[in-house]
Amino acid sequence: MAKATDLGHDVRWKSFRTMTAFMTSDTCPQYRFSAAPMMDWTDRHDRYLLRLISRRARLYTEMVTTGALLHGPRERLLRFDAAEHPVALQIGGSDAPDLADCAQMGADAGYDEINLNCGCPSDRVQNGAFGAVLMRDAHRVAECVSAMKARVSIPVTVKCRIGVDEQEPAEVLPDFVRRVVDAGADAVIVHARKAWLAGLSPKENRDVPPLDYGLVHGLKQQFPAVPIILNGGLETLEDAVLHLDHLDGVMLGRAAYHRPMLLAGVDRVLFGDTAPDPDLATVVAGYIAHVEREMTAGTPLPHMTRHMMGLANGLPGARTFRRILGEEARQPGAGPETIRRALAAVDVAGARQAA
Repeated sequence: MAKATDLGHDVRWKSFRTMTAFMTSDTCPQYRFSAAPMMDWTDRHDRYLLRLISRRARLYTEMVTTGALLHGPRERLLRFDAAEHPVALQIGGSDAPDLADCAQMGADAGYDEINLNCGCPSDRVQNGAFGAVLMRDAHRVAECVSAMKARVSIPVTVKCRIGVDEQEPAEVLPDFVRRVVDAGADAVIVHARKAWLAGLSPKENRDVPPLDYGLVHGLKQQFPAVPIILNGGLETLEDAVLHLDHLDGVMLGRAAYHRPMLLAGVDRVLFGDTAPDPDLATVVAGYIAHVEREMTAGTPLPHMTRHMMGLANGLPGARTFRRILGEEARQPGAGPETIRRALAAVDVAGARQAA
């Protein structure tokens, strides 16, 4: 399937500022741009970092299972900083009463949205009968959505694939979406690939099955009143903007994590904000303040610096920046000064010009 830049649009990007012309028909600004939920990546430290880069991007937690919330360290799992708003809690599970209880926990904790994971293909979630395997049981997903909607007043959304294994996406996806929307789902986020539950690893499931953006575009035509958000394969803001001619929002995952400074243009490009884009030095200074607070509370430095590795990507000194954060931050006694040394290795003036 062609990538976003091969969709036949005759668009000439003279500058990012010209992209805001695509915003005139925006009807669901809250879903316009999101950073995807990713296991082991989008923890509260990563989300705090991304919020320093974009004020408007919608952020998602990594998936938290119902079992963990019901029987585990609930307070720790639900913790987030008020600066993260708007932020959504993604839950993994398939039991309607349990999901309703966990949705209530999320709403009580102050989250802006509850998202049900129907897209993760890992063995762990398959064994738990949730994640992408739920694409085979739209009726159950509808029951889960209905139960959550009955308990909370905040939006309940679903993140899914276009299908799994031998399913025919053109038949399965519209029926799946119709059922969850009828049950009350406020928006649907579609990863535009199938998930192969047997034969492909979770990593391969992010790259091997072909993308079908056209199918997701067509889904919006079938459900014009439902916010439809596209996920999968998007690498740049140019890619994202092209899809906003057809859909209500876009969600970036690995690109946002490995090159977080690409979010520096989101507020201006996708939301029309007039404030200057944040530069690398400003973002790092803000994150250092977070690091200092967290280290005082006992959080190890590497738990936070690991999310900074891609901040300087593409700039002179990026390799040294990563080395210092990856090696020196693990040394006994390391603290915020380690981050300052890493930043000093980067051509910050070049970063400002590139922003």
